[in-house]
Amino acid sequence: MSESTPYTQVPSTVSRDWAVYFESLPELASLPPLPALGDLEVWRQRNRATEAERLEAGFGDPGPEVEVVECEIGGIPVLDVRPEGWVDDGRALLYTHGGGYVAFTARSTIGNAARVARASGLRVVSIDYTLAPFARWQEITDQVISVLQGLVVEGSSLDQLAIYGDSAGGSLAAGSVLKMRDLGQGMPAAVVMWSPWSDITETGDTYDTLAGVEGSYLYLQHLKPAADAYADPAEQKNPYVSPVYGDYSKGFPPTLIQGGTREIFLSNFIRHYQAMDSAGVEVKLDLYEGMPHGFQNKVTESPEACLAVKKTVEFITSRLVGGPAS
Repeated sequence: MSESTPYTQVPSTVSRDWAVYFESLPELASLPPLPALGDLEVWRQRNRATEAERLEAGFGDPGPEVEVVECEIGGIPVLDVRPEGWVDDGRALLYTHGGGYVAFTARSTIGNAARVARASGLRVVSIDYTLAPFARWQEITDQVISVLQGLVVEGSSLDQLAIYGDSAGGSLAAGSVLKMRDLGQGMPAAVVMWSPWSDITETGDTYDTLAGVEGSYLYLQHLKPAADAYADPAEQKNPYVSPVYGDYSKGFPPTLIQGGTREIFLSNFIRHYQAMDSAGVEVKLDLYEGMPHGFQNKVTESPEACLAVKKTVEFITSRLVGGPAS
């Protein structure tokens, strides 16, 4: 494959918003490789540069009608996003951001949390978990569980809490809930995964068949080193790391999996759905024609993204105790 490839395939089936987006994208150049696993100072420099670029580009702006409170819950740093008119009735959503476990922060993904807070009217707690390789999966999943437990200590019940995440954050949400279940600590009321990286071993048909679609190959070259930063290769099929391998016959919250038909992770979504559905879990696989990875967070006013967020909010709020449908 060439070093630089243009976006030449614009589906006729997507909205005009997305057609414009695809048509306007420049040629894609190869990404620089990730640092060596043990070179933590180079990782720090990379993370600082990435974060500065994202904040400069406006990704740190939550938009209107929300208040963002920087605090700790369960001893873990979070951004507590509260929509205008919010009333504390115990209900809350937790958000675990994407970035391959090795990039981004709660601040530079704040728009993803704020969008759902505005749409739902609920408090969204965005977890600023420690990035790999500065922490590995054991500690990072514990951090997510600590925030869930911290909200319970503050007065919420688990059936008033739900968790959602995108990409690596979607997998992190599911893996943390599996771990919480197996520790006998209960589970939240619902889980939503946007484009989850449910299997970090790069197993599945679409890793090959969709590798060259919409520049997917550009992040393909980063997946293996990011996976190794998060978990040793021998641990990468642990269900808390790659939740597609989870035993869902032991129970799991109602789950919504969303993704697009242009994602190399499409096999992840299908395999994860089948693992849950065959075990009797209430699970919905919600796929969107022609959409690329993380489409909910990109062309955010498009019909596809708006519908996905609407379905996310309806799925979650209808399952929280204290909500309109409880």
